[in-house]
Amino acid sequence: MTGSSCIRVFADTEHIEQCQRQLTAVEPGLAALAAVLSLAGNEVRLKMLFLLAQEQQLCVCDMADVLQMNVSAISQHLRKLKDGGMIQARKVGQTVFYSLTPAQLPLVQLLLASVSTSLTASVA
Repeated sequence: MTGSSCIRVFADTEHIEQCQRQLTAVEPGLAALAAVLSLAGNEVRLKMLFLLAQEQQLCVCDMADVLQMNVSAISQHLRKLKDGGMIQARKVGQTVFYSLTPAQLPLVQLLLASVSTSLTASVA
């Protein structure tokens, strides 16, 4: 069968309205999740989020070394994550340390749960 079609005898308007109310109620959360997924949809940024979830905080140089990328490229990804509210920066002397924002930590941990589970199993 090519394409999709829908043939119904009657529309359950009460059910449709209930679904619409449910979507309206969770709209802000869905928008926030979509923004997170958009940022995490890049493999480099996803790796960075994984590292920050595992290590709590890292500086740009450490991330550049771990990911074998130059500092400039890492900084561009960090800027996007920071602008998206995913991470926060803390300066100590001349070094800037990045960490996940407390609000985003549970969501990132949930997104990475299956990866972290397989990591735990392979290390043990």
